[in-house]
Amino acid sequence: MKSITRQKPLEEIEQQLEGLERAYIIGCGTCTTMTKTGGREEVLDMKERLQGLGKMVTGWTVIPIACDEMTEASLKENDGAIRSADCLLVMSCALGVQKAGSYSGKPVIPALDTLFIGVEDKPGYFHEVCDQCGHCVLGYTAGICPITACHKGLLNGPCGGTNNGKCEIDKEKDCAWTLIYQRLKAQDRLDLMRKYQPPKNSQVIPRPRLARIL
Repeated sequence: MKSITRQKPLEEIEQQLEGLERAYIIGCGTCTTMTKTGGREEVLDMKERLQGLGKMVTGWTVIPIACDEMTEASLKENDGAIRSADCLLVMSCALGVQKAGSYSGKPVIPALDTLFIGVEDKPGYFHEVCDQCGHCVLGYTAGICPITACHKGLLNGPCGGTNNGKCEIDKEKDCAWTLIYQRLKAQDRLDLMRKYQPPKNSQVIPRPRLARIL
């Protein structure tokens, strides 16, 4: 599973850098390298773009895994270049941005938007598999998540717009509830289609969500 990200428009990055003239750029060698949003090539490209805006780049690095303790070690290794910067421009998922902020007193600027947690179907193609909602119903829906697989996120379906097994919002997309029906039928468990699922409780685990592993 990977964090799927996209680069923010340069105009938005420039707005976030207002008043910050010297930046140190951090990329990630895992997820954003795979999605080509924060690997070595993208970091070097961002360096040129910032310089084109008149900003000074004091240095850059691509941390192997920017969302774990390697961030702290990398920041210590590059302490000189970081100390001379006004901020850290982080090209990783939001967790990597937060990690960098927790280990440095410098302002952290996200260069990316984190979209979802997903898996790769084929090279370069990812799809969302889990909303991490804290209320999993996969046992009732034959292992197909209605929150992420259905455009409407319906917990009880299908809606009235499905046509020949396709979604009315995206006619190229299979209706999630048709897929659920077909799989439950093959398992001889169609009775679960009649089981009502109450509205999802967004506060099953209050935010910020915590977990303790014993």
